[in-house]
Amino acid sequence: MSKDTPDTAEQNAGLKTSREASRKDHKPYIVKHLDDFEWETIRWPGETGKMLFHPEPDNPTRPNAGILRLEPGAYHPEHYHGFAQVWHILKGEFEIDGEICRPGSVLFHPDPHFEGEFKTETGGEIFIVQYPGPTTGERPIYSGRFNMRKRNEVKDERVDL
Repeated sequence: MSKDTPDTAEQNAGLKTSREASRKDHKPYIVKHLDDFEWETIRWPGETGKMLFHPEPDNPTRPNAGILRLEPGAYHPEHYHGFAQVWHILKGEFEIDGEICRPGSVLFHPDPHFEGEFKTETGGEIFIVQYPGPTTGERPIYSGRFNMRKRNEVKDERVDL
């Protein structure tokens, strides 16, 4: 080994010390399983969901993340969101703003955006992640959207947030 090359053990020791120090300042990851959650009523007709993560008073920047289950015939009108979101189509076929999306399709909605008219004849499942808009700062909404006791009529739902 050359005099100018640091010893590998010294490099690894430095890396370990750095990693240990940084881990003290970071929160651990969280694991949840779909089977541990019940399906909840979502505001749009034919939709239920299991949101494994969602904003809470002690963690307001946590995303909405989970599975939407859609019955055949489920739909929603065009509406606005100030937050960003990513969808991954797992099962079924969906017409979203006039475009057909099948399993394996991934959609990115930047902030702000209009979520286009949405409908499905087959039903299916979509994995979604909604997170605070990097440019707007608007946060996704969980309460009153993903955990409804009774669904409102579509005409009574706000489409401006």
